[in-house]
Amino acid sequence: MKLYSMPSSGNSYKVRLLLALLGRDCTTIDVEDNSPELAQAKADGRLPFGKAPVLQLDDGRLLPESNAILSWLGRGTEYVPGDAFDHAQMLGWMFWEQNQHEGVIAVRGALSFYPSRKHLATPDRMQDLLDRGHALLQIMENRLRGRDWLVGDHASLADICLYGYTCTAGSRGGFDMARFPAINRWLAGIAALPDYVGLEG
Repeated sequence: MKLYSMPSSGNSYKVRLLLALLGRDCTTIDVEDNSPELAQAKADGRLPFGKAPVLQLDDGRLLPESNAILSWLGRGTEYVPGDAFDHAQMLGWMFWEQNQHEGVIAVRGALSFYPSRKHLATPDRMQDLLDRGHALLQIMENRLRGRDWLVGDHASLADICLYGYTCTAGSRGGFDMARFPAINRWLAGIAALPDYVGLEG
């Protein structure tokens, strides 16, 4: 398999993280933001939706979208609950991550991190994202109080996908993570999983 991966992106990172946790072999092709490699991958038709990550399977088929890739890799593993309700809850958190969490937590981090986007980081927009992000993180905090994982008694794809951008919410996004002790405990729990790799790993 080949993974077209944007090294600095949480969406690409969560796929690399699951691959590491599962011990799956995969060649990683870096396609960083605004890089010649990204332009070449687009020109070669390797990024069907125009962005990374994309997993190229052994038979050449291309699978875009981070959470779709997680679902494909996770099938039949301990990261997908066997209970039908827990499985549906896992999917619910994954949908929420893409349509709520990422559009605030990741966007604020990107506006601060990428030089090409800093002109979009107006004070009003950054304050709005900060307020909305704290509210979203509070939803996670409430869920994680008194429990180790978002769903069930083992880390699931829900935890992996939400870890991708939550792990840099403080360092990149400037969110006040001291407000969220349960999230911080959860972050440490994921970092303690066997074969864990960090964003730079």
